[in-house]
Amino acid sequence: MKKPHIKDYFTKQFILFFICSTFAAGVNFGSRILFSLVLCYEIAIVLAYCCGILTAFILNKIFVFDAKKGKTGKQLFGFVAVNILGLAQTLLFSLLFRNIIFPSVGFEFYPNEVAHLIGIAIPVFTSFLGHKYISFRR
Repeated sequence: MKKPHIKDYFTKQFILFFICSTFAAGVNFGSRILFSLVLCYEIAIVLAYCCGILTAFILNKIFVFDAKKGKTGKQLFGFVAVNILGLAQTLLFSLLFRNIIFPSVGFEFYPNEVAHLIGIAIPVFTSFLGHKYISFRR
């Protein structure tokens, strides 16, 4: 396996990953708002993350990593494994900002939504490397 390097982020592949991930993050964020209508914040984040993962997997397989010929089951397993770390990061930072940082600085402008957006953004760099070198490696 090639050693990850900072140059990995200055590629067309990373830009495509970022675009696809941004779209999947929109699915994640929007579905969290809908799930929050009937579920607690933490459960809504987890379920929304699953919606985002499915969207991201399909987009990344087709447009980013040119992995159409790979074994989908194996790729999906790797994708989910990488995203378990991403989910942990998302949940940790969402709760950190909503429950600790925002109250300590008096931030009250849609704290759930802003905290969740921050949580979604955190794993973009670790996830890219994980998907490039684990999920969709050739």
